[in-house]
Amino acid sequence: MDLTQGTAEEKNARAKKMMLWFGIVSLLMGFAGWTSAYIVSSSREDWASDVALPQAFLYSTIIIIISSFSYMLAKKAVKEGQSSRGTLWLWVTLALGVVFVVLQFTAFSQLVANGYYFTGPTSSIKMSYVFLIAMVHIVHVVAGMISLLVVLYNQSKGRYTSKNYLGLTLGATFWHFLDLLWVYLVLFMTFVK
Repeated sequence: MDLTQGTAEEKNARAKKMMLWFGIVSLLMGFAGWTSAYIVSSSREDWASDVALPQAFLYSTIIIIISSFSYMLAKKAVKEGQSSRGTLWLWVTLALGVVFVVLQFTAFSQLVANGYYFTGPTSSIKMSYVFLIAMVHIVHVVAGMISLLVVLYNQSKGRYTSKNYLGLTLGATFWHFLDLLWVYLVLFMTFVK
C-alpha cells in the first residue's frame, strides 16, 4: 500500500494513527527502562522482596479493565449510530478513570500507613520503584482522561458518526494501551520480587 495515495482525509487519518503509535512506542520504551532497572536493582542487598502490593492496586486493576470495556461499548454504540448511548458509555469510562486514580492514591496511602515511603530514611529502593512506576502511569491516565474529555466534547457536538469516528478510535486505542500497560505493571511488580 502506498502511503502517499488517497484523499487528504485518508492521509490525515493515517498520520494521526502513526503519531499515536509513535507515542505509544515511546511510552513502552520508558516503562521498559524502569522495569529493567527494577529487575537489576532487585539483586541489591537492601531490596525489600517480602513487601506485597496493597489491595487497592488490585481493585484499581479491575476498574481499569472494566473501563476498557465501557470505552469499547461507547465506540460500538457510535458505530451503530446510537449517539446518546455512546455518550453515556464515554461518561462511564471517565468515571471509572477517576475511580482508578482515587484507588491508586488509596494504594499509596496504604503503603505509607505500612511504613513504606517514596524517599527518605524509611524508604527502600523497591518501594521507590513502585511509587515511581505507578505515579508515572497515573500521569498518563490523566492524559488519557484529558483525551477522553476531548472525545466527549466532540461527541456532544455531534462530530462522530457511524462513518466518521477517528477521534474516538484514537482515544480508545490510547486508553486500551494504558489498561494493558497497567495490567502488565501490576503483574510485573507482583511476581518480580
